[in-house]
Amino acid sequence: MTIRICAEEEIELGSAVRVVIDGTPIALVRDSEGAVHAIGDTCTHGDISLAEGFVEDDTLECWAHGSKFSLVTGKPITLPAYEPVPVFAVSIVDGDVYIDPTPVISA
Repeated sequence: MTIRICAEEEIELGSAVRVVIDGTPIALVRDSEGAVHAIGDTCTHGDISLAEGFVEDDTLECWAHGSKFSLVTGKPITLPAYEPVPVFAVSIVDGDVYIDPTPVISA
């Protein structure tokens, strides 16, 4: 089951937005190359929204303590986080962004 989130053009290059699907917070991210990703929005080091962080290449950095997470695997690349966040499948159909809220890669 996929859910329409927004038009692709609504997500700025190098930015993230927080969406909640059935109680699950998800960071919807457009990386520096323009690809759209969806990962769990809660940093595994602290209860912080990752969508408020910084997008760099294919990573999302938590603004609070600096942990960077891979947008592809959900794995932390830098400490202090050491647990991954879930990754969700994203599809673009006719210019609209859809997310499957079932994790492809679970944390």
